[in-house]
Amino acid sequence: MRNLFATLAVVVILASGFTVSGQAPATGRAPRNADEFDQMFQQIKNWGRWGANDELGTVNLITAEKRKQALKLAKTGQTVSLVHNPLTDKSVDNASPFEHTMNAGFTTDRYSVSYHGYSHSHLDALCHILYKNQTYNGYERAAVNTDKGCAKLGIHNLKQGIITRGILLDMPRLKGVPYLEPGTAIYQEDIEAWEKMAGVKIGSGDAILLRTGRWARRAKLGPWAVGGHAAGFHASVVPFLKARGAAIVGSDAASEVTPTMVEGVNLPVHTLLITALGTNILDNQDLEALAETAAHLKRWEFMITINPMPITGGTGSPLNTLATF
Repeated sequence: MRNLFATLAVVVILASGFTVSGQAPATGRAPRNADEFDQMFQQIKNWGRWGANDELGTVNLITAEKRKQALKLAKTGQTVSLVHNPLTDKSVDNASPFEHTMNAGFTTDRYSVSYHGYSHSHLDALCHILYKNQTYNGYERAAVNTDKGCAKLGIHNLKQGIITRGILLDMPRLKGVPYLEPGTAIYQEDIEAWEKMAGVKIGSGDAILLRTGRWARRAKLGPWAVGGHAAGFHASVVPFLKARGAAIVGSDAASEVTPTMVEGVNLPVHTLLITALGTNILDNQDLEALAETAAHLKRWEFMITINPMPITGGTGSPLNTLATF
């Protein structure tokens, strides 16, 4: 299996119609620049798919039947938290440390956190990322992003929580390493190779979690500037994720490889997922315990429970995501 990618020479046809070949250099993969990115964005966007007033995006794919399917995966009752304990020390990957202050008497306390970024476990709302001054579903910036919060697409839309099937994509295990080095890109064929190895297949309504081993590497070597140098998805995988019907996407960093390999575009994976498809993203999840549990049980699918704080107009929320086996 470790040698799979050295010999892979098949042609991969992405759902968008973009074509790549085997392990061709990243420069040969679309989107390579802003023009190709825009073409992909326009081809795959879900705007209007669930109506002109939709604010849920791909969460619409998590049906009652999907939730019942997920419940059946809770066979042993064993739970695993995917949250990384809040980082309270400033570091190169934690510009805004979590603040915990005790009040007078020490029986109450105050929390303060600026959670977007590359340190704190959180879920992005659909108003968090815009493209050409529009959010998901084509809403104009002025109609959504205000000084009072998001008038549409805020995190409060997920107050009822999310229960669905979760799938772990453990790329270090696939490649036989403890963690991926920063800058390692994950392509469609990597995902398909993992599906074959793990005996799972991404389906409609699933939440997928990409493990790069970011936290394992940090524990061994210390923090680094994850925002500019991280393993993650190449933007070319997003049409594939749409075709499979992924409802939620997450990782142990920010889901996308950095540098992004898309000239002139910042956060291409975030923009394609959140703004084009309407897919909420779980950032900075700690997937180390999940990976150990899944490997022990030889099960890489599980029930996942995602419960953000219902802050009206919030651009996201810290949360404690749970996997139940």
